[in-house]
Amino acid sequence: RNQLLLLVLLIRRGALVCRLQGKAQPPEFTKAGDFVTGFWFCSCYVHSRSIRFCANEINLVVFSSINLREFQFAQTMIFAIEEINQNPAILPNHTMGYKIYNSCGMSNIIRSALDLVNGQEEIIDERNCTNADNAQAVIGHSASAKKTLSVLSKSLFFFLFLQLSHFATCACLSNREVFPSFFRTIPSDLYQSRALAKLVKHFRWTWVGAISNKNEYGINGIAAFMKAAQEEGVCIEYYRAFEQTGPLHELAKVVESVKYSTSKVIVAFMSHREVDVLVTELFKQNITGLQWVGSDAWITEDALTSSEGNSLLVGSLGFTVSKAQIPGLEEHMRRLRPSQFPDSQFVRDLWEDTFDCVLNDTANTQRKPCDGFGSVQTVESYFTTVSELRFTNNVYKSVYAVSHALHNLVTCEEGRGPFSNGSCADAGHIQPCPASSFQVLHYLQNINFTTNQGERVTFDQNGDSPARYELVNIQLVTSRTLHVATVGIFDSNLPRERQFTLNDMKIVWGGGSHTVPVSVCSESCPPGKHKALQKRKHICCYDCVPCAEGEISNITDSMDCFKCPIDYWPNARRDVCILKEIEFLSYAELMGIVLTCICLIGAMVTTAIASVFFHFRETPIVRANNSELSFLLLFSLTLCFLCSLTFIGRPTQWSCMLRHTAFGITFVLCISCVLGKTLVVLMAFRATLPASNVMKWFGPAQQRLSVLCLTFIQVVICILWLTINPPFPYKNMNYYKEKIILECALGSPVGFWAVLGYIGFLAMLCFVLAFLARKLPDNFNEAKFITFSMLIFWAVWIAFIPAYVSSPGKFTVAVEIFAIISSSYGLLICIFIPKCYVILLRPEQNTKSHIMVRTKDIQY
Repeated sequence: RNQLLLLVLLIRRGALVCRLQGKAQPPEFTKAGDFVTGFWFCSCYVHSRSIRFCANEINLVVFSSINLREFQFAQTMIFAIEEINQNPAILPNHTMGYKIYNSCGMSNIIRSALDLVNGQEEIIDERNCTNADNAQAVIGHSASAKKTLSVLSKSLFFFLFLQLSHFATCACLSNREVFPSFFRTIPSDLYQSRALAKLVKHFRWTWVGAISNKNEYGINGIAAFMKAAQEEGVCIEYYRAFEQTGPLHELAKVVESVKYSTSKVIVAFMSHREVDVLVTELFKQNITGLQWVGSDAWITEDALTSSEGNSLLVGSLGFTVSKAQIPGLEEHMRRLRPSQFPDSQFVRDLWEDTFDCVLNDTANTQRKPCDGFGSVQTVESYFTTVSELRFTNNVYKSVYAVSHALHNLVTCEEGRGPFSNGSCADAGHIQPCPASSFQVLHYLQNINFTTNQGERVTFDQNGDSPARYELVNIQLVTSRTLHVATVGIFDSNLPRERQFTLNDMKIVWGGGSHTVPVSVCSESCPPGKHKALQKRKHICCYDCVPCAEGEISNITDSMDCFKCPIDYWPNARRDVCILKEIEFLSYAELMGIVLTCICLIGAMVTTAIASVFFHFRETPIVRANNSELSFLLLFSLTLCFLCSLTFIGRPTQWSCMLRHTAFGITFVLCISCVLGKTLVVLMAFRATLPASNVMKWFGPAQQRLSVLCLTFIQVVICILWLTINPPFPYKNMNYYKEKIILECALGSPVGFWAVLGYIGFLAMLCFVLAFLARKLPDNFNEAKFITFSMLIFWAVWIAFIPAYVSSPGKFTVAVEIFAIISSSYGLLICIFIPKCYVILLRPEQNTKSHIMVRTKDIQY
């Protein structure tokens, strides 16, 4: 019923009205203009002190002292607006005004926000959206808390009123659904968190502690850091959060975590007030040797100089917004007079504190009276100090961002505008209503200009500005004076690999040290080892395990080892793959030289014997032993010695094909000659009848034919072997892991053993025939020497087979060469040396009569 009555009353009035509840918040500083921009600042510092109450220690919050930094922000806005109004290139024929509110506390902030959009009229009807004085935007507040700015956003949401922040860094404010008209000229904490993670990774601090305060700035900032750190491979040993005004047991837990931790680096995402409380307590407990990495909220804060534990902060590193110079700002500050702002109680209080006087003669105070016309030219105060303008420069850029957006709006040409049908906004009716505010928002979203100091100002789709930080290092100047030195730059506008630059030489480390501190859970694994993660621990805690055989790791802290290519093998440290040693029997090594000399000596001796036989070819001892077969045998023995050289040297396709085939053919030729000589002697003494025709089958022509036929069979075997599956060079990597044996693969084992088998068959046949000729006359009989040579052959080749199979690498080749040389020397010595002895040293025995003398049978 009450609701129905209210509806009737509203209908009778004919219009909806809005009645202002309470008193509006008046601005501290104001100036009329065609376009008005608001600003919030808070003139009070918040302090706390501990007191004892009922045996319990509690933190008492008190407000005291003037916040000169906030006043500098407000004066920077006034300076920027005056500078714009004097610049004909920006907003020609238009002026900018301001409303600057001294708003400490949430209720005052909301009242001042409503004053901007509604004006100070008590009743507003539906015909006007607001009664504001053409306010288009508001700059501030100097807070990063989502709670504060969320309340502001909800208060201004209906009007799409533009908010620009010079100080709020919380990444949560980038959410366009919650903050559709929020912009900022300070980078989001998301960039700072990533930069801090890159910084920690750069110095290989993979084991760090993290501490934050309990507001949105600290919690969201440290969460973003921990996520970025995890992506960089950095582990967080512990995370603790506390508030300056919170219970003391929370602080005790933080101190305990720091005290008993193994990490030496602390990343602190908090305000200077929490840092002050924490380092003071750490100093009292003598917890030193820490490397602090801080956020922009405290890393450049001068208030920490007076902290009891400020020595612990020496060497701290952190990112902060870049400092800048604003020409003319200092002169503007030093022209300050109370008469400029007669309605500002804040300026009066500041003046009285600065000069220790009183402007009101009636005031009950011990201070001397002053007229407000003194000079601040020689006064050194925070608000007159412009050597390092960091956050102040963001206020300056915010004012210029609004002015450029409004400039683009008022200079728009109909038909070429950004709205429907090329239309432009109506510059004469810009008010904080959705119908017109979205147009200003459009222009602000798309600004892109460069300040007089060379800084580029633009916003992304979330209203965030590009990040450009200075990496600063807290250094000790005197025992109580801290100095902030710039040692690096982070610029998100640059390519990823060039975003972070650093000057290590200028850094002072934690505790004043000049060496980079180490903060790891486990020492780095050198090349040659890999990480093996410890069970149920962080990935930064691991054991260093040597790489397995055949594997390497060539970087520090490798997670895995990888196998070397097939032709490579790890070095002793297993950190690089080196080309495997290639092994073969070389002419350059001692064994190769010795075998080569033995082969050449054998060939030369054989040639010398052939020369002796040729010289004494008409003597009975040469003629009696079938000189034609003897010369052929000597020729084949020379080839046997020389073909051994094909086994020495780097195997090639041709040398592999010649090795066994050349030896097989030449040695068969040798044995065929010996077999022919043995068979002729045996048949000659077995032909008992004078008229027997047996010897006609063993004449010179038949001997030559038999040698040719026996040798031809071996030639056919070799041709089949080379045609079907010939030997080829082969890299044997199975016997040695660290070496490659370059050898000749047999191709077809059947061919190889067929060649040796045929040689063995002829040798066995020759041995049997020589054995049968054991009772023949000695002077005519070579069977004894042939038997000895065949025994040597069989002894050598029977020993050869197991030695050949079991010998590795080049020793296999050496065994084969030794077998060939031994067999050749056996034939040469047993058959020809006795004859050379008679020819050269016993010529009296080299007669036909001596040879024809029959001696007694030789018994074996």
